[in-house]
Amino acid sequence: MTDHETEETMEGRHWTRTEKKQWMIGLFCGCATLYACRTVMPLCAVPIAKELGWDKTESGSVLSAFFWGYTMTQFLGGYLSDRVGGDVVLPIAACCWSLVTFWTPQLAYISDDKFLTLRIIIFSRVLLGVFQGVYMPCITSFIGQFVLQKERSSFSAFVVAGTYGGTLLCGSLGSIIMETYGWQTVFYFLGISGLAWMLCMRYILINRHRLKYIPMTVIEKRDIPPVSTKDSSSTPWVTLFFKLSFWSMLVGHFCENNAFFILLSWLPTYFHENFPDAKGWVFNVIPWVVTIPSSIFGGWLADFMITKGYSVTFVRKFMNTITMLGTAFFLVVISYTSSYLGALVCMALAVCCCGFHNSGILVNPQDIAPKHAGSVFGIMNMAGAIPGFIGVYMAGHILEVTKSWSAVFNQTAAVSVFGWVVYTLFGTGKQVI
Repeated sequence: MTDHETEETMEGRHWTRTEKKQWMIGLFCGCATLYACRTVMPLCAVPIAKELGWDKTESGSVLSAFFWGYTMTQFLGGYLSDRVGGDVVLPIAACCWSLVTFWTPQLAYISDDKFLTLRIIIFSRVLLGVFQGVYMPCITSFIGQFVLQKERSSFSAFVVAGTYGGTLLCGSLGSIIMETYGWQTVFYFLGISGLAWMLCMRYILINRHRLKYIPMTVIEKRDIPPVSTKDSSSTPWVTLFFKLSFWSMLVGHFCENNAFFILLSWLPTYFHENFPDAKGWVFNVIPWVVTIPSSIFGGWLADFMITKGYSVTFVRKFMNTITMLGTAFFLVVISYTSSYLGALVCMALAVCCCGFHNSGILVNPQDIAPKHAGSVFGIMNMAGAIPGFIGVYMAGHILEVTKSWSAVFNQTAAVSVFGWVVYTLFGTGKQVI
């Protein structure tokens, strides 16, 4: 494509430079809000469990319930975003997950029956997952439609870094609010924050986007012959399902998410139990402070390596190596660490390595299926959500039975190494369909 054609594309179908920056910031804040509402339960799990009389297995059930709902709407979110537009899906989903977060404390006191209350909380976590499940496929659809291909790695890495920003917000400000005003106030604060973000996006960015780009999209669809529309919209799933590169991507994403979700869900409990005198705002903040720059740096490094002539396949596998082996290494080391500082450093570096996943496997659907990235990402993220309810629950069960954090960390490290082996052998950055 010539420079003139590129300029016309950016002024037409794709976001301009200014619009790209605005949407980067807006979607970054959206990821932050999303993860703040998601991680408020892990943050408050210890005082809630103490107040409501939950054991480790019951706490694990509550923490993992989110991912049952999260798995259900991955493909649906991508499909709806492609068909009716992410600008329609996004505000509705954000409004719903914010309201679920806001009303959670009231649900905890809806009955004096411990087991009924537990089931109600579990159901609310499932609903939270249902509404949050559409977000990542939605922004993937946005990026595929309105961001130039050569800028997608860095754009995606920056936006997804908001997930660590949200965890940081919840861990720092949430810890202070919880210690000062109680765990219920944290839910209220984050629920209102989610609604505020949704209203800002709806009336500032989305309205402007609809006025400029929706008419253009309608014209484009009108001018495309029916046969071309069918060819471009039909995903060749049968062909894809027989590709080892596709399955290796799913396995790699599954194994990385297994480590990330276990750390995300159980990190506060680990420090509360092993270092009860430690300040919550420290161990809930430090790991996510270092992960934001690692995610952004990983996106820049991936684009830089590609422009220097490295193959996309090599770059994706290199990023995956840092992610998987780095996380596994520090999880094994933390099993032999008894000091608070050592545990904090190992945990921070383990989570930091997860940041490189955003410029590795996470953007791989755009490599292997650029015309169907939204749908393929939905399937991949559906597989990636499974360890959220299996891995997180099993971690709680292992802790209840063995009373050993080392058993949890070593098992998680082994799964990460397995994912690295599979993706290294069979993964690719070349177009498959």
